[in-house]
Amino acid sequence: MRTSHTAVVERDVWWTGSFATEPYETGWASQAIVFVRTLESRGLDAPAEGRVQISPDGMAWCDEGTAVAVAPAPGLTYCRVRHFGGWLRIAGTLPQGAAARVIVYLVLKA
Repeated sequence: MRTSHTAVVERDVWWTGSFATEPYETGWASQAIVFVRTLESRGLDAPAEGRVQISPDGMAWCDEGTAVAVAPAPGLTYCRVRHFGGWLRIAGTLPQGAAARVIVYLVLKA
């Protein structure tokens, strides 16, 4: 039987300017789906982009190469990630003056 876990790493948080989710330790998992649920936005006329970042220790980060959209209207977006090592987070920058209220989930499976 496979093991799975859903972690809410951001809940009802306003992203403005540069943002990054809380790091989450994922070394036990073999695959992840990142969901970004936009609850509302201000000044976001087109989808923005969050980058999946990986880390060996949860302190130093590099871009993994996968992106997930931050929707300009209420809705849900996702991306799939494999081969990510010990830690995951989402980081990015919204356009100046834009803000998005989001919930971010990591769905992990071993």
